Amino acid sequence: MTAAALHDLPSLVVGDLVLQVEPPSDRTTIEIVVDRDASLRLKAPPTATVERATQFVAAKRSWVYRKLAEKDALTGPAVVKQFVEGEGFAYLGRSYRLTLTTESESRNGVRLDRGRFHLSSDEVGNGAAAMRRWYIDVGGRWLRRRIRPWVARIGEDEVTVEVRDLGYRWGSARPSDGPQRINVHWATLQLPPSLIDYVLVHELAHLRETNHTPEFWSTVTRLMPGYETHKTTLSAIGKNVWLGSNAENA
Repeated sequence: MTAAALHDLPSLVVGDLVLQVEPPSDRTTIEIVVDRDASLRLKAPPTATVERATQFVAAKRSWVYRKLAEKDALTGPAVVKQFVEGEGFAYLGRSYRLTLTTESESRNGVRLDRGRFHLSSDEVGNGAAAMRRWYIDVGGRWLRRRIRPWVARIGEDEVTVEVRDLGYRWGSARPSDGPQRINVHWATLQLPPSLIDYVLVHELAHLRETNHTPEFWSTVTRLMPGYETHKTTLSAIGKNVWLGSNAENA
């Protein structure tokens, strides 16, 4: 029986991965290309068979999932903040100037009042940590209210939101047998609400499907039709989000 030629197919399906088969070239090896929009392309020599390509993709599945996850990561040069009068900090898509005060006016040293962030002057040396605590505390309460309609829409009774530092990821989630939970980076609170909604929807979809499979994106589409616009905007805006660096530790 003759082995099926790979290039007779427009696309190759391997488990939950769908790869567009590129036209044959003079290359001698098989290569998987993960595009900016998270679509997959397969480059292979003219003699490649479906069996050989399938085995190759199956062996590279973990690598593909990792690359797909990176497409949703925070990227770009570090944004540096100085804890001086007039510095701008974003919250829910709006920028607020910093005012230094002479008294400790909140238990975290930070408060947002009348369109300005207020930081006690004795906290300036610890300003980055104080701001992170504010985002985690105040922003976290906002997130836990914001997620409720999305939780109902996906069919869960309750999903806990943990706000924390996730490095270069907007969020993370993994389904469990017990109460469901998602994690959200505190820096996400700097984004406009519509983009925060996309992050929430993205992580909620991971409670149904761990990897970025067609089923995963189908869940995202059901929850948020037209999510592609938010995904593209997030990739652009995410490069300008402050991740906690200040002039002293940059």
